[in-house]
Amino acid sequence: MPRRNELRELARLAFPVALAQVGLMMQGVVDSIMVGRVSPADLAAVALGNVYFFAAVVFGMGVLFALDPVVSQALGAGDEEGVARGAQRGVVLALGLTVMATLLLLPAEPILGALRQPPEVVPIAAGYAKASIAGVLPFYLYIVQRQVLQAMGRLAPVLAAMLVANLANVFFNWVLVFGNLGAPSMGAVGSGWASSASRLVMAATLALFAWPRLRDYLRPVRPDVLRWKPISRMLRIGAPTGVQLQLEFGAFAGAGLAMGLLGTVAVAGHQVALNLASLTFMVPVGVAQAAAVLVGRAVGREDPWAARRAAGAGILVGAAFMTLTALAFLTLPEQLARMYSPDAAVIALGASLLPIAGLFQVADGIQVVSAAALRGIGDTRVPMLVNLFGFWGVGLPVGLLLAFRAGLGPRGVWWGLALGLVVVAVLLLRRVRVRFGRDLRRLVFDVH
Repeated sequence: MPRRNELRELARLAFPVALAQVGLMMQGVVDSIMVGRVSPADLAAVALGNVYFFAAVVFGMGVLFALDPVVSQALGAGDEEGVARGAQRGVVLALGLTVMATLLLLPAEPILGALRQPPEVVPIAAGYAKASIAGVLPFYLYIVQRQVLQAMGRLAPVLAAMLVANLANVFFNWVLVFGNLGAPSMGAVGSGWASSASRLVMAATLALFAWPRLRDYLRPVRPDVLRWKPISRMLRIGAPTGVQLQLEFGAFAGAGLAMGLLGTVAVAGHQVALNLASLTFMVPVGVAQAAAVLVGRAVGREDPWAARRAAGAGILVGAAFMTLTALAFLTLPEQLARMYSPDAAVIALGASLLPIAGLFQVADGIQVVSAAALRGIGDTRVPMLVNLFGFWGVGLPVGLLLAFRAGLGPRGVWWGLALGLVVVAVLLLRRVRVRFGRDLRRLVFDVH
């Protein structure tokens, strides 16, 4: 069990990380709210296009999360050169991952068409996805900088960059979605270009604000930064995390595609509920990031009991916050859904899905923090397998059966997702108990 000072330390780090995560998510919220004023088809296109974009980039996000144990453990051990090599290899990985994500984003229209999405939505959603390509590299470079800074506990530059990026996103959406200042009215596709522009602003602003902190780690380029063996060791940690995130996101993406089979209103209503659930999820994601950092630092300085208490503090705080958001979803579903669309059918469906989201909020908080605590000690393969079983062996199959065989429609899909999240949370909590009961040692990457 965590002690009071460890809860304070977690909160001190988690609060700005969570704010940054909410700020990142707010870009999608703004996109949905502003495009929702154009038409249900444009809102559905943003939903599908956003799903397709993150399906292409989420694996790379997970790979770059390998920086959590690499940098935090190096800092805990006082290994400044280890921090520098980790940061610079993160940039190298970001470049390679950008090429991969771009190749996945280019064929958006034929792939969405083959998945039998609404014909009136597919071309717009594909345009949104292609417009997002320009923002892939800035997005990955932002993640590299953020992971290093949060391991250092230096988050003021991240918050400042996020504020600037959100203001830029509102402005770019206002110009490109509605055709202001002489620009053409581009609807959902304009929102895709606005997202890319705001991600570029976000990465550049963070680099500007954080340069005094990152300068000594990013230059000069270390002569062994391109050595394959250390990079492959990072990939062995990051790739399972990337697959884990891909599996979790893929389950929700699959749910979104299932909504496409049920019609445009189903996609739009699903987007309303998913956007709100994702927004609240950003807070335990921030707690999870903080827990991974504190666990990694403790392992680096060879303090296993501090690592165990940091994991416990993260799980406790994540579950407590999600209990509060669950109450909001259960008691105010219609009021929350009205923020996204004036369409009565979309509001009704979104309001019917939000109470289900409320019921799985606590499990969602527990599973994300548990996975991050395990990532802090370099344990990523078992969480990947847990996600495979929970989301793809239980959640999505049950959701599809309830939706199409039992006739529950969109609500059936969400009940399946809720069950999958509960299974993942229980299994990961068990893994934390087992793994943190063993010896905890620093990961070593540069072995010559």
